[in-house]
Amino acid sequence: MTCRPLLATLAIFCFGFVRAQTAVQLAPPAIQRDDKGVVTLKSESPDTTILYTLDGADPIAKSNPYLAPIELACGGDLKARTFSADRKTMSEVAQTTFEPLAGHKALPSTVVPVTQDRSWPQYDWQKRYEFTSAAVKKSKPQILFIGDSITHFFGGEQFDKYVLRGQQTWGEFYAPRNAGNLGFGWDKTENVLWRLQHGSIDGISPKLIVMMIGTNNTGTCSAPDIAAGIEAIVLELEKRLPQSKILLLGIFPRGEKPNPQREKIAEINQIIAKLDGTHHVTFLDIGAKFLTPDGLITKDIMPDFLHPNEKGYRIWAEAIEPTVKKLMGE
Repeated sequence: MTCRPLLATLAIFCFGFVRAQTAVQLAPPAIQRDDKGVVTLKSESPDTTILYTLDGADPIAKSNPYLAPIELACGGDLKARTFSADRKTMSEVAQTTFEPLAGHKALPSTVVPVTQDRSWPQYDWQKRYEFTSAAVKKSKPQILFIGDSITHFFGGEQFDKYVLRGQQTWGEFYAPRNAGNLGFGWDKTENVLWRLQHGSIDGISPKLIVMMIGTNNTGTCSAPDIAAGIEAIVLELEKRLPQSKILLLGIFPRGEKPNPQREKIAEINQIIAKLDGTHHVTFLDIGAKFLTPDGLITKDIMPDFLHPNEKGYRIWAEAIEPTVKKLMGE
């Protein structure tokens, strides 16, 4: 057997390594905004997905999936990467900062619709969006719940492994009323806006919408900005479901003891309470129902001091039931 010289062998190895590396390189997505401010992202590589951010963060495997053109007439800082289907290989970042178009001004992130995929693959937001949108269209609910994980875990159809902690209460109070659940874990106001604008409530006309959202914004956004996001959702609902009444709930308190986050929540609730009587809204703050006289949240109601258990969900249902009956015309 003839042995190759060492240098020749190394050259072949290095060439093969470089070729293998080149084979998995992905081109960054192309970014283009039209004269109306609509941004499209395009990948040149087949069998890939594009993930993007609007908050200045570097897109990673858990970032927002690009599912539809992005409306950025008000400007913004967009970053995007191309990822392989398994999200193990990614391109360099493509980045563009768009200035607001004439007649528009910069907006807080809470009112700029964006997809959400922060916990992929443990929580596949895109699949839940597809499943729940289809389920709502099929069932045409008469009462529709909209919110984040606090709402998601209440009850209804189960599309993933997450436990529905209030299913018994849901079955008693809402299943007979043909209820639908559009609660999504980790959702912020901007994620709900995206869902509403991309088909999640098309083709339905519920009598009542029960809505609570905003707690996931409290870590990084100001109270006025979060309230603005909530109002934007209300206006979107009014536009798309003009016959529906809206029961807007104050954001529930969180944390075992009084804390700065609760103070921000109280400020948000003060602002959105002003929506009561406008845009088909009835505002109701039942947060005190979850607290002891000393202002504590106990584990027998919210084991993690945020998400209710069956006992907590029953407190929720019983607290809003008189208002629900009135608004449903029962």
